[in-house]
Amino acid sequence: MTTPSPDAPQPAVPYGTPDAPRIAVRGEARLEVDPEIARIGVTVASRGRDRRAALDDLTQRNATVLDLFKSYGDAVEHLETGAFSISPELKEKGRGERVHAYHGRVHITAELTDFTALGELTTRLADLDLTRVDGPWWALRPDSPAHRQARQQAVREAVQRAREYAEALGTSLAALVELADVGAEGAPPPYPQAPGGRMRSMAYGAATEDTPAALDLEPQRQRVNATVNARFTMQPPRL
Repeated sequence: MTTPSPDAPQPAVPYGTPDAPRIAVRGEARLEVDPEIARIGVTVASRGRDRRAALDDLTQRNATVLDLFKSYGDAVEHLETGAFSISPELKEKGRGERVHAYHGRVHITAELTDFTALGELTTRLADLDLTRVDGPWWALRPDSPAHRQARQQAVREAVQRAREYAEALGTSLAALVELADVGAEGAPPPYPQAPGGRMRSMAYGAATEDTPAALDLEPQRQRVNATVNARFTMQPPRL
């Protein structure tokens, strides 16, 4: 068995030493901020006695919805088409696989940043024939400054809490040993997705001659959480 040399790295002491006591604290921040984007989903449907009729009708309705979205210009930041389907409806009675009608569906998702236009656009979409609207889901952007603000506030709280412990012992902090997000080593993420408010889904019949009154949609404030673990060393207190 060899004796380690004085210059060899010494193993870390997890709980500090009398000459360098450690303080372990947690810093938390909870903010409420206004949403930055609103997402809505639109499902356009069609029905026809034959496949081609259902497809042509769906194509026309889909174009109408897309044109309506695009008429709002920069208020619609992102627009994409998702699932598309044409499926037969078989007759309930009778022998054999006889098709009664064909049903078509296409799903469209949009993100808006202009909440003033959101109520009017949502109402106009819901007033279209065989069109369903779901949403809105309010959210923050992934790079929103609110996330950075919450993280910085959590760190400041951790430092303040550690200082208060040290002051209670009549001493002061010496150095930062470790700072980590809660969950940084494999646990669930510390910043859960902010819950988004949702308006009930709507489905209407044929459009009326008059434009319907715009819905008054109140954006739901978003909760942003941040939590950190921090460890400090402090000057040895006199006990």
